[in-house]
Amino acid sequence: MLVHIVADYGPGDLAFAEVAQRIKLHLPDAELVPVSVPAFSTLAAGFCIAQLGLHAAPPGTLIYHNVAPREDDPTARAGNAGERLAYARLPTGVRVIGVNAGYAMSFIKDEAEKLRWAASPAEGSQFRSRDVFPQAAAAIALGLPAALGDEIAARTVPEPPSSVIAYIDGYGNLKTTIAYDAKKVRPGKRIGLRIGDRRHEATVSDGAFAVRHGELAFAPGSSGWPTRRGGDVQWMEIFLRGGNAWHLFGGPAIGSPVALH
Repeated sequence: MLVHIVADYGPGDLAFAEVAQRIKLHLPDAELVPVSVPAFSTLAAGFCIAQLGLHAAPPGTLIYHNVAPREDDPTARAGNAGERLAYARLPTGVRVIGVNAGYAMSFIKDEAEKLRWAASPAEGSQFRSRDVFPQAAAAIALGLPAALGDEIAARTVPEPPSSVIAYIDGYGNLKTTIAYDAKKVRPGKRIGLRIGDRRHEATVSDGAFAVRHGELAFAPGSSGWPTRRGGDVQWMEIFLRGGNAWHLFGGPAIGSPVALH
């Protein structure tokens, strides 16, 4: 069973090892793949969940995610309580189990065939993704009775923000929540892109490598997925060929607005 662990522990962090060990305890046949996102970035987690979950995957694939900033209640919390554990089943057959925090479920909420609460406590440990959630995730993965709770109304899950940075890959490419529209993209057009206090000229392209070396492109990237309505969404990407767009714009955070001029 392929299990993606999407979390904000940090690459090579002890927390990844501890969570992996606990998941293997309950699912011995699991093949674990860690996916790291920045601390508390539910937006990046949600983007990764959709990118992995809405494409063809091996039978039984599971996405286990935990980015839980515990921002659902600003008051003091008893028992280290936080956002509740949720479950989604996607049209690809991929199952998603993780906290319903921020934008973590936003990209899949309208694509999911099932969206329900997990029958798991939301408190009991500061490190719930190690001490509490793996056993609940295993119960769901194994189809055990009473592992799931009530349905979650998709309307209660926030929409992902528009025109922001959703993910930054290892090459410094900025993946945005600006959807590609073939009718509006005019290849070769020069536009201004502003992120924070940095503004740079870019060439609009219908393919990231359709610009010269050292040139900034605004183009449909490699991220996107099919929708239940029979279409496809593809996200625009800011790409510096032969360089690093994230560095060029001064290292903006995920969630930073992207303005076009």
